[in-house]
Amino acid sequence: QVQLEESGGDLVQPGGSLRLSCVVSGTIFSNYNMGWYRQAPGKQRELVALITSGGSVNYVDSVKVRFTISRDNTKNTVYLQMNSLEPEDTAVYYCNANKVVGTLGYSYWGQGTQVTVSS
Repeated sequence: QVQLEESGGDLVQPGGSLRLSCVVSGTIFSNYNMGWYRQAPGKQRELVALITSGGSVNYVDSVKVRFTISRDNTKNTVYLQMNSLEPEDTAVYYCNANKVVGTLGYSYWGQGTQVTVSS
């Protein structure tokens, strides 16, 4: 059974930093593309950052320069380093693991971790 467990969410002041972690178990982590998504109250879930199984990264424009996604395949873990946090970054952050094998797609989600940016 594939499981994703996020951690690291917290209440932080504007301008502060947080590092989110997502540990994946029950599968071969290195085969998956990993993404961080977020969902703010009343808004749709959006992709924040993506790192492919090969290590390529991509970010939504609003977090470029401020956020960094990385992965450690030896620890089955993906990270999201968030700097210069803004109130607009307040959301539940979700980790996603996905891959495509032939015509089959696989996608798994964690339960989410709350990030609140407020003074």
